[in-house]
Amino acid sequence: MMRLADRLAARAARRGGPWPVLLAAGATAAAAGELALPTLIGGTIDSRGAAGWLGACLAAVAVVLGGECLAVWARGLTGARASAWVRRAVVRRLLGAGPDMTRRFPPGELVTRAGMNAEEVGRAPEALVSAVALLVPTAGALVALTLIDPLLTLALGAGVAAILLVLRAFLRAGGTLSGAYQETQGHIAARLVDALGGARTIAAAGTVEREARRVLEPLPRLRAHGAELWRATATAGVRAGVMVPVLEVAVLACGGWLLAGGRLTIGELYAAARYAVLGAALSGALGYVGQLARARSAAGRVAEVLDVPVLGYGTRRLPEGDGTLELRGTPVGDLVVPGGSVTAVAGRSGSGKSALAELAGRLRDPATGVVLLDGVPLPELSRQELRAAVGYAFERPVLLGETVGAAIGMGGIDGGGAERAARAAGADGFIGRLPRGYGTALASAPLSGGERQRLGLARAFARARRLLVLDDATSSLDTVTERQVSRALTEQYGGCTRLVVTHRVATAARADRVVWMEDGRVRAVGTHGELWSEPEYRAVFEERHFEERQ
Repeated sequence: MMRLADRLAARAARRGGPWPVLLAAGATAAAAGELALPTLIGGTIDSRGAAGWLGACLAAVAVVLGGECLAVWARGLTGARASAWVRRAVVRRLLGAGPDMTRRFPPGELVTRAGMNAEEVGRAPEALVSAVALLVPTAGALVALTLIDPLLTLALGAGVAAILLVLRAFLRAGGTLSGAYQETQGHIAARLVDALGGARTIAAAGTVEREARRVLEPLPRLRAHGAELWRATATAGVRAGVMVPVLEVAVLACGGWLLAGGRLTIGELYAAARYAVLGAALSGALGYVGQLARARSAAGRVAEVLDVPVLGYGTRRLPEGDGTLELRGTPVGDLVVPGGSVTAVAGRSGSGKSALAELAGRLRDPATGVVLLDGVPLPELSRQELRAAVGYAFERPVLLGETVGAAIGMGGIDGGGAERAARAAGADGFIGRLPRGYGTALASAPLSGGERQRLGLARAFARARRLLVLDDATSSLDTVTERQVSRALTEQYGGCTRLVVTHRVATAARADRVVWMEDGRVRAVGTHGELWSEPEYRAVFEERHFEERQ
């Protein structure tokens, strides 16, 4: 996974536009100016302040200031551009993978990875460029000391090697500890999102304190990981920091001995001392190395999301047909749903009803076998053709759009089509009572669970051309509205195939036929009357049937 993480960070850097290049240019220019200064100042000392040497010093200072300003400016833009690219890639993958994504990761985890972790990945380019830029003055210092006297190079080189070993060890330890810290953050976020989804239930049950403790239960673990990371950073910082005065003393000791022997001038000794400081400045890379370690561990978490495959689409269009749906060799079994029919899908909770519904309109692909619509395998259809042919409605619909009308039309249906669909779903009445009707802002529309479900039904009605799939989409409707919707399904949408997942005995009784699901597979297919003779089939509706009689 670390290889995938490194490749992701590299791609983020390439997508950063010109800013990583400008950051490298600015950092390198500043490092070059710093390298030149000791020699120029030493020359100024030996020449007793000659104007040429002094002017060169001022020019080097200007290069350092200009390079630093460019680096600071480019550093922020590099991170912003890289983070934006990572976030876009993650969001596209989240939406493109469909239900498979939320089966692998809790929603709170996905929010953390698309938000906080994506931002940390975006900081990898600036951390890497800044850390590598610190190698320039170190390498230059070693070369400059070699030119002055090779003995000085040996003194500095030994210390630089020790600093590199400290940084390498910290990169490994920091990556592991950062990964554990980020994973715990994801756990807390996942629990919080779950709690927010059940906020009304928690308030009604009076379990706020207990739920708060559950959400925050990983906090001690988070604190422990944070403390370990802090100790690792502090230890590495002390080890690297100790090398700075040691290196300076070692180089000055060698330089003093060489000066006493007449092998160095005063200016060269000053330059050697400054080069010792520049060489030891590599210890300052510790912060960038820590940032890089966090970015690598975050990139590993983001790469896991990007590794989830998205649904690919073909280019075919549907031929003329009546909407016949076929499942061949799939995990739920073999099934043919006649075109134009109303087929109910019944079964106990966990029996595989929603899995069948997802396969029918290709919200996901079966692990084995194939699903066909009017003889065409669904993966061979273009995205536009498939989504124009299939309409979905769910038990808890998510409404998208600025207004109520836009939520029904989803940008592809005109106002007249949206209104006809709303009437069929029994939504036209309450929409008319809203302040601005179909133009009412969705965010300010006070909608009950049943009203939201009716809008979801209207959206499905408006879009379905060949196949309409209702996944328990009438569970929150009152009996009168449910009958109205059932009548619309039978009378107004006879031109398309209707697959209705239901727990209601009345819905199953009105369907042309029923698919009885059990243990994730099709157990039997027949009319409601034919299946009703089976005690186990009757037990599927027993509880709901009792409620309706009450």
